[in-house]
Amino acid sequence: MNSQNKVLDFVRKYTMVIALVLVVIFFTIRSDGALLYPSNVNNIVAQNAYVFVLATGMLLCILTGGNIDLSVGSIVCFVGAVGAVLMVNSGMNPVLAVIIMFIAGTLIGAWQAFWIAYVRIPPFIVTLSGMLIFRGLSNVVLKNGETVSIANCKGFVKLFGGGADCYVPDVFHGNGINITCLVATALAIAIFVLLTVKTRMTRLKKQYEVEKLGPWITKMVIISVAIAAIGFRLAQNKGIPNVLLIVAVVIIFYSYITSNTVTGRYFYAVGGNEKATKLSGINTNKVYFLAYANMGLLSALAGMITIARFTSAQGGYGESYEMDAIASCFIGGASAYGGIGTVPGVIIGALLMGVINLGMNTTGVDQNMKQVVKGLVLLAAVIFDVVSKRGGKLISKE
Repeated sequence: MNSQNKVLDFVRKYTMVIALVLVVIFFTIRSDGALLYPSNVNNIVAQNAYVFVLATGMLLCILTGGNIDLSVGSIVCFVGAVGAVLMVNSGMNPVLAVIIMFIAGTLIGAWQAFWIAYVRIPPFIVTLSGMLIFRGLSNVVLKNGETVSIANCKGFVKLFGGGADCYVPDVFHGNGINITCLVATALAIAIFVLLTVKTRMTRLKKQYEVEKLGPWITKMVIISVAIAAIGFRLAQNKGIPNVLLIVAVVIIFYSYITSNTVTGRYFYAVGGNEKATKLSGINTNKVYFLAYANMGLLSALAGMITIARFTSAQGGYGESYEMDAIASCFIGGASAYGGIGTVPGVIIGALLMGVINLGMNTTGVDQNMKQVVKGLVLLAAVIFDVVSKRGGKLISKE
């Protein structure tokens, strides 16, 4: 009976990881192995880079109490439009344009954060308003939605894009294999293992509760093998996309913030019990403000990634991006009530959605059915979260 409980606890803790593995196996079989072609592994990274960035920021909003930001797709479009117009129509230096884009996104986030944090207008209303405002302003900037090509801004496109020439140069070279990618993969695994071991030793030294040795080692080995497999597949294609480095920096930075800093703990505290957090002396208004201002900053980055990937700015860019980010968070284990969720979990959720999308594309699933499947996956993830909090009871007695 005790072993059965351990199995159930393991399954409950790693549900999305198990789901990701099963989905990969399913679509690999259905596509006769095409899903794991090197080019398709690269596509998962390039096509979902914006999701990884936006979902990381969305997690902070959700942690504050299940709140979301519906405006991120429109901000992505608006910031991208501003940047494209500055670089192309005004001939501005791309470096200066990038700085202005970051400032614009952060100011938009701060504008919405003020109404949410200090005036206490519900985030749903403020960001819904922002979604309409900045979608409209995007078309104004682009002169009724005209496409602005940035193909000539090669430095910008190469840095933020995921296209044919947007890769880290292969310094070491090899016959059909990108050796630089393999070296970087080995280095990434070494850094991951060292940081994981260091974190565990620090927690043990401070007499904090830690995971049992067996499951801890197993998890570390599985993650290392996954990194190695992805790195090897990328090495068989063209190597490391530049955008992957950007995404990696975002993931590492926010993982550290949420798990190792006092500020990170504030987000969890506000989501767990805002009144108690306020009584303990924490300024909850500042926590809300930081979450939504940060969301604007990361939306600006996602805007750069989007226009660099498509080498243009259009009035329709960013549509449904907010849904992808929100779905990735909830599928990755963030609680609909707030206070629970991790950056690695969100990335797993984003990867799951990316694999499902690519798998359905590879196997020729109808576009309408794709939306149905994504909706069902999101609903299942939220149902799992809610039911788990009731101790496995599906029907609420309240």
